[in-house]
Amino acid sequence: MAKRRALQVGSTIKRELQNRLARGFADPRIKGMITITRVEMTEDLSIAKVFVSIMPEDQENITMHGLKAAGKKIRHDVASRIRIKEMPKLVFTVDQGLHEQKKIMNLLNKDRLDREARQAANESRDIAEEPQA
Repeated sequence: MAKRRALQVGSTIKRELQNRLARGFADPRIKGMITITRVEMTEDLSIAKVFVSIMPEDQENITMHGLKAAGKKIRHDVASRIRIKEMPKLVFTVDQGLHEQKKIMNLLNKDRLDREARQAANESRDIAEEPQA
């Protein structure tokens, strides 16, 4: 039962955080496109770990600094929009899973390009070795 409740609360918090992000912030450090990828709750519902993706990547550090600084204000804003006995503490973290996916996609793309280049080189060599009539 506790796990189900944690999932429900996490989903509700994620939705309200997305709504809050859509309204924007006065803090100039919070820039770029911020996406909440998931929210993980502790079993006692005291902490919500908020995973975010920030584009462009060069804005990640400064935006995370701004989000952490605005954490109490964001928590208050979200708490005013949902019905919950005690609003959990929000802990913002960059979703590293997206970085890993990007690395894998880049490696796969590089491998494909290398394979195509080898195939083209083999084909051109085969054409050059064909006997002339």
